[in-house]
Amino acid sequence: MGRKKRDTIEFRFYEIPQGQSCLALLGEKWIMVYGKDDKYLHFHNLFEVGYCRHGEGDLVFDEKVCKYESGMLSIIPANYPHTTYSSEENFWEYIFFDIDLILEQIYPDNPSKQREAREIANKRADLLYEYQHPEMGEIIKRIMEEMRDKKPYYTETTNSLLRAFVMLLIRYQNTKEADSGRFNDVENQGAVMGIRPALEYMDREFAEEIKVAKLAEMCNMSEAHFRRIFQDGINMTPMDYLNLVRIQKACMIMNKTDHSMEVVAAECGFSTFSTFNRNFRKFLNTSPYQWKKNKDNYNNKLLDYKINALKGW
Repeated sequence: MGRKKRDTIEFRFYEIPQGQSCLALLGEKWIMVYGKDDKYLHFHNLFEVGYCRHGEGDLVFDEKVCKYESGMLSIIPANYPHTTYSSEENFWEYIFFDIDLILEQIYPDNPSKQREAREIANKRADLLYEYQHPEMGEIIKRIMEEMRDKKPYYTETTNSLLRAFVMLLIRYQNTKEADSGRFNDVENQGAVMGIRPALEYMDREFAEEIKVAKLAEMCNMSEAHFRRIFQDGINMTPMDYLNLVRIQKACMIMNKTDHSMEVVAAECGFSTFSTFNRNFRKFLNTSPYQWKKNKDNYNNKLLDYKINALKGW
């Protein structure tokens, strides 16, 4: 099964439930024909690990198509373009987590070690056979069962299991370093992979003042080339994408706090409230005040809120 022509890409913003370590997508809802309604590649703000319980098909990592089958794990860092295709019903289950938060727990008060571990863990996306990596497979399945059953102390147990998984992930990625050409050779990267360092930086440092020139430098590109590659891959300008990330972060803050709109704007990197309000209307077609007053926004998870980065935004 070949991949579809990519003429845009989707940014899917997932929210970890308050007080928990991960978001779990489990159950019969995820028995489906994958790719049937997905026209585009997509990427997430969180690290994704999937487990194929039944089925076979193609998992596309940017420009690379990989075959999968039952009993395989998918390891996909944040901001990594991908999608799944199958010709028949398949059954995948997933967990999403913020690897930065996990590494802060593993290496408290050691930012340099956190950065080193993050770089290794996010090195590449991959498919793994469970029988070849039984420890990783067992931990992921255990996390899924903890999240499914929600027995007493499941949040603490899940958090401990995630820390163990991340350390195994770092060990695995480190052993694959010699195979660096597989995903990291610049000549073999697609457009979005080439700008991934900038995507990661914006997702992590969204509250700071960010210049396009600095983003281009991170990707080893001239500013003009970076702008062109970014527009071609994401179908948005770099600053529009940054403001989109900031608005999504603002939604999370408003759902979890009673901060004033002015404080939310500042926490998300907007220099003025008017700029925050203008961008909020641009992306969500409503004001921050109206969005916060609408009780449905608290009942509808951001999981259900998907943004297509289409030209014209």
